[in-house]
Amino acid sequence: MSRIGKAPVAIPGGVKIEVKGNLIKVTGPKGTLEQDFQPEVSVEVNESDVVVTRNSDRPDVRALHGLTRALINNMVVGVTQGYEKILEIHGVGYRASLQGKSLKLQLGHSHPVVMDAPEGIEYAVDGNTTIRVTGIDKQQVGQTAAQIRKWRKPEPYKGKGVRYRDEYVRRKAGKAGA
Repeated sequence: MSRIGKAPVAIPGGVKIEVKGNLIKVTGPKGTLEQDFQPEVSVEVNESDVVVTRNSDRPDVRALHGLTRALINNMVVGVTQGYEKILEIHGVGYRASLQGKSLKLQLGHSHPVVMDAPEGIEYAVDGNTTIRVTGIDKQQVGQTAAQIRKWRKPEPYKGKGVRYRDEYVRRKAGKAGA
């Protein structure tokens, strides 16, 4: 039995969960999320929690059991607390600013990079070197932060670039001088 899959997902106050066929809809104070799940897994909503069970013991279905439970838990956390990724910019002349809902990055390219916020995602810039990506969908927040980081990944010699706040950049020694 999946240790993750057999744990019930607690439903906090103010959260409403509906299951229609293979679609689960979670509504909370921050918004609404929908997710399809596989028919090999069944989702049952009680008064205070959500229980996920599987219909067979095949390895692929066992994997879906834990995955489905984790996705439902992420949806519940998203509509109650939300998710946030913090990125830091290191390097001389590298900076970020907001233009309406768009993020303008100056990362040493010949032109500034302008990224529009996808629906459900908000940007915030602290100083001009810290970017906060917030939203209710965990996957979308992580994907958006990864796309920002992709414009200038941290390089190993001076550590310049865009990195996650808790990321460790492994440094290399430069040229050996005479």
